Amino acid sequence: MALNRRKFLEKSAVTGAGVALAGAVGAPAAQAAESGRKPVKRYSLTVMGTTDLHGHVFNWDYFKDAEYKDAAGNAQGLSRISTLVNQVRKEKGRCNTLLLDAGDTIQGTPLTYYYAKVDPITAKGGPVHPMAAAMNAIGYDAVALGNHEFNYGIETLRKFEEQCDFPLLGANALDAKTLKPAFPPYFIKTFHVKGAPPVKVAVLGLTNPGIAIWDKAYVQGKLTFPGLEEQAAKWVPKLRSMGADVVVVSAHSGSSGTSSYGDQLPYVENSAALVAQQVPGIDAILVGHAHVEIPELKVVNAKTGKTVVLSEPLAYAERLSLFDVELVFEKGRWSVESVSSKVLNSNSVADDPKITKLLKDDHDVVVKYVNQVVGTATATLTTVEARYKDAPIIDLITKVQEDVVRAALASTEYASLPVIAQASPFSRTSEIPAGAVTIRDLSSLYVYDNTLVAKLLTGAQIRAYLEYSAEYFVRTAAGAPVDVEKLTNANNRPDYNYDYVSGLSYEIDIAQAAGSRIKNLTFNGAALDDAQKFVFAVNNYRANGGGAFPHVASATELWSESTEIRTRIAEWVTAKGVLDPKDFASVDWKLTRDGTPVF
Repeated sequence: MALNRRKFLEKSAVTGAGVALAGAVGAPAAQAAESGRKPVKRYSLTVMGTTDLHGHVFNWDYFKDAEYKDAAGNAQGLSRISTLVNQVRKEKGRCNTLLLDAGDTIQGTPLTYYYAKVDPITAKGGPVHPMAAAMNAIGYDAVALGNHEFNYGIETLRKFEEQCDFPLLGANALDAKTLKPAFPPYFIKTFHVKGAPPVKVAVLGLTNPGIAIWDKAYVQGKLTFPGLEEQAAKWVPKLRSMGADVVVVSAHSGSSGTSSYGDQLPYVENSAALVAQQVPGIDAILVGHAHVEIPELKVVNAKTGKTVVLSEPLAYAERLSLFDVELVFEKGRWSVESVSSKVLNSNSVADDPKITKLLKDDHDVVVKYVNQVVGTATATLTTVEARYKDAPIIDLITKVQEDVVRAALASTEYASLPVIAQASPFSRTSEIPAGAVTIRDLSSLYVYDNTLVAKLLTGAQIRAYLEYSAEYFVRTAAGAPVDVEKLTNANNRPDYNYDYVSGLSYEIDIAQAAGSRIKNLTFNGAALDDAQKFVFAVNNYRANGGGAFPHVASATELWSESTEIRTRIAEWVTAKGVLDPKDFASVDWKLTRDGTPVF
């Protein structure tokens, strides 16, 4: 895990072409000349940024086998971003621009899954990752590590790093033994300016501390991830002492100051604004991880009073952030006079034919793969109502997880314990149509690359788990009208942090206060015994503390595997041949108000 210093130093020494930065001496300089003062030199630099690309190279929905469309008219894909980047470079001069990304690059679509697992880039003579090929062709300067970079293990990440013509930055991704950076912490690019000293721009890369939880199986004992604020405080002064005139942070961390993992880590998950507020010397921050659009957010540094500009482009290559940095040369040095930012919409341009041609073969292979038929469904299954009604399509997930875990523990001391399982309504639009069932149908049901873990929990712990899950619903008085669009996501909890639990029967009384909603909780027809032990089949994200559900992260682990739950679902359907709800569907829970069913 040692830092490849030769490669890092070579990349950090990259310089821009020896051409003047855009921006001639303007009116203030002319006024200075008239007054007899030496003209002030002013120059402009443009920093472009993407984030959370998640393997989106084209405006294509692999799950629907069609062009991507949404109600807002967004378009996706690096080939659109390439067109926007080309336009900006033409306008500003390529030698006056920098192109960055804030992470989550190699996970998120069947395309990225295929080149990690089906035809892996790690195989001898394996392919070049399509994301590396595209980002090399577009000309990225540096990319921060995202948490999803670690989903396929360190070997895959290192191979991807090797295939990239740009550094993967992570100042707070440290070797667990030496506590030294395991990846390049920063990147410096020198822009030569005609008639003036060069401008040095430093890019500090920061990633998410949550990796220690979410990908514990891969990183424990190998890597450690301290907080963004403390590492920025360490590195920004160093970059300034190295002569950096501009410091930009590329941070795979949202701006809200919140964490999804509760108090499991002493570091904030979404700390980009805290970095801006607490660490002097930063001019701009490219924000990632949160999947929200922030054209421009101004944060005042508490120590210097200086404004730091943050921008987060929408995920999946739907937006490109643009930071316009105005510099002035006075008293023998460059300083940043102002920074402004905005986002460009990729739906305003066409695909770059260069990128389309480059990746067409990779894309076509994956389209063929996901359209393989693996079974036949007797009825249409959908997630449209799954967040507020017990839907058979989610029962399919829990049934597969139960079967896999039960088989895995069959010859162990835990074989006689009852197996229950959790699953979340990830999507509101997934559908497995009646008739032929393909890999893409099943992939749309389980969009994440989660794997399966078996934990040992008691009845009391399961009850607490269900109460926490039930906080997802908005308290609604008995007799009050019910609007399903306003019934869920209380306190902005996302759908993926609401869990079904199979193998039990229970009611969720949404007229009650959070913490007192689980009613009539039974197992095998009798009231749940708090001392009863259960094997809990759970995805690795939840098992490692994702969503901050109680008890599960600290519970004894009985078994785990590296095969994706999505793959297990495909195997289960393939083995059955026929997907019939009678083989997996059951009504385990329902919403009530004072004992009366809501639906």
